[in-house]
Amino acid sequence: MEKRVDIIGGGLAGSEAALQLAADGFRVRLIEMRPFRSTGAHETGRYGELVCSNSLKSTKPASAAGMLKAELEALGSRLLAFAYESRVPAGGALAVDRDQFSGLITDAIVRAGIERIEAEVVSIEPDGTLMLIDEAHADPFPLEDPAPLCIVASGPLTSPALAESLQALTGQDHLAFYDAAAPIVFADSLDLDVVFTQSRYEDGVGDYLNAPFNKEEYGAFIDELVDAQCVIKKSFETKELFQACQPIEEIARKGFDAPRFGPLKPVGLTDPRTDRRPWAVVQLRAEGVDKQCFNLVGFQTNLTFPEQERVFRMIPGLENAQFERFGVMHRNTFINAPALLDAHLQLHSSAADALPVQLFIAGQLGGTEGYVEAIASGLLASMNVRATAEGVELDPLPRETALGALIDYATDPSTQDYQPMHVNFGILPPFEQRIRNKQERYERYAQRGSEALDGYLAKLAEQGLAPLPFDGERSSRPSCEEARA
Repeated sequence: MEKRVDIIGGGLAGSEAALQLAADGFRVRLIEMRPFRSTGAHETGRYGELVCSNSLKSTKPASAAGMLKAELEALGSRLLAFAYESRVPAGGALAVDRDQFSGLITDAIVRAGIERIEAEVVSIEPDGTLMLIDEAHADPFPLEDPAPLCIVASGPLTSPALAESLQALTGQDHLAFYDAAAPIVFADSLDLDVVFTQSRYEDGVGDYLNAPFNKEEYGAFIDELVDAQCVIKKSFETKELFQACQPIEEIARKGFDAPRFGPLKPVGLTDPRTDRRPWAVVQLRAEGVDKQCFNLVGFQTNLTFPEQERVFRMIPGLENAQFERFGVMHRNTFINAPALLDAHLQLHSSAADALPVQLFIAGQLGGTEGYVEAIASGLLASMNVRATAEGVELDPLPRETALGALIDYATDPSTQDYQPMHVNFGILPPFEQRIRNKQERYERYAQRGSEALDGYLAKLAEQGLAPLPFDGERSSRPSCEEARA
């Protein structure tokens, strides 16, 4: 098959897939509607822009997030390398300077010679043609010469027109949940006589700023938080809110102490003014290496902008806080992956199967949740596109790996009432003999996954699809026929 691919969406998944396939000699067309048409959550037209937190979670090897990062490194992820290059201090987490991170991705896409098209894809026609709208064309027009392979990575903020087209292709309604982003404040507007620097369970200076509540301050804050005016005037049902991104006011409505046992937990921290653990703590994480701005960790919110100013300035040390960005809330869209995707992330339905183009779904549109998970699905989609072009049938990733377990969960036809999932140890196959010590169990998960991935990489090498270190140049990877010979 001809090595050409069209990729819809320049987010994390689409950018990873584009760089992987360009390095393998594919002619890649990357279609991104920004900045011609924004999403309401994005601020730039750069590729790989992060719109919520700047944290890519833990790097600890014996954690599910750290395990996934180790697998992506072994599989040659381009974006993971850029994340480490743009890293900012965040304790054991991998947090990035979001501007530097997206800048590195954008520069790499330009250098790779990828054809970039600034347009909104409004439909995928029955003959596989992509219909576009751009700044010069108010009416839809066809993308000439559709590639035989296409990755749809338009993200959770997929445009309504494309979402309707995908609904027609899948024959099923989309699922949706509300997602929220936390506010960002300027560092020089914080009261550093109150806010202290410390990471959990670490002595001395740490990577986080901490705003400590006493019991009375906390009570007054919670009372105002639950009564504050929201943007979306409706009573949320639990199923409509993605649990990992609950607005802070919704957490507070679950009970007076709910935030204190969630994002405001004070464990592992000591207020230097009292030498005691605070009643509750708001943590702030640096947005960039210069630490001029900090985001309020776990403070995704649906409050109106004036209410954010009023209520969040009740946080000790934030009485005069100046906001670089207020928190926002938006609806995210994803497909019913267990019913529609196979283990190779290929879309299957009566309409999709009739297309002359083979469609793959990557990123959050495919029903996984999280930055690194989106990168991983883009990489996996690129692997399967490469294999399809070469006429090779890839085995699914081993379930013992973090990525393999995540994809197995997301594409298991028996899964009912599917909700997006972060990678976690709960979806990995259990050991035959139970390991009671949690730390030992996690370490064994990581060891078993690493061994399984080694075997998978050996098989990829035999098929001529082994990952290569990325040096910014087109790969000299041998063809499948040469590798098998």
